[in-house]
Amino acid sequence: MKEKARCPWNANDPLMIKYHDTEWGVPVSDDRTHFEHHLMEVFQAGLSWRTILHRREGFRKAFAGFNPKKVAAFGEKDVKRLLKDVGIIRNNLKIRAAINNAGRFLELAETHGSYNNFLQQFKPKRKIVYKTVENMPAVTPESEALSKELKNLGFKFVGPTTCYAHMQSVGIVNDHIKSCFRYKEVEKMSV
Repeated sequence: MKEKARCPWNANDPLMIKYHDTEWGVPVSDDRTHFEHHLMEVFQAGLSWRTILHRREGFRKAFAGFNPKKVAAFGEKDVKRLLKDVGIIRNNLKIRAAINNAGRFLELAETHGSYNNFLQQFKPKRKIVYKTVENMPAVTPESEALSKELKNLGFKFVGPTTCYAHMQSVGIVNDHIKSCFRYKEVEKMSV
């Protein structure tokens, strides 16, 4: 039986393959899922997605099920607890950024009706279809604009590369390569 054609970045890791095949690029509309992806992208900065994905359940447990209201209320006691939690990336700056960003996330959601409404304004006007991952950018004008806006609003660890990875993961863009079996499936969801 012929194996499905996939984007090559999943590296034959079963968890990465499952993520690619079921989540990556699928349009997200609920804010809790947006926050989950945002929080994990913050922790990915400088690390591989594989490293973060394999700690996802640890992050879920440590960060109150990715509930931004609860995370925004974390204090110093929580920071100390998180710095000892072997189930997550124990980086003081990233932990504090996640807590800070939860508060900013809630403010954006209130101002725009939802975080998703805010994020949609950074959706590219023109759709680009990639044949190979080598042609795919790490940064786009839209991710640069999103990064600038988020930083102006007080978010941390939201550089343009992190923002583009977030845009890819939550379906703001469909960056499955054209030969990937998920490209057409995700494209139908994006309409």
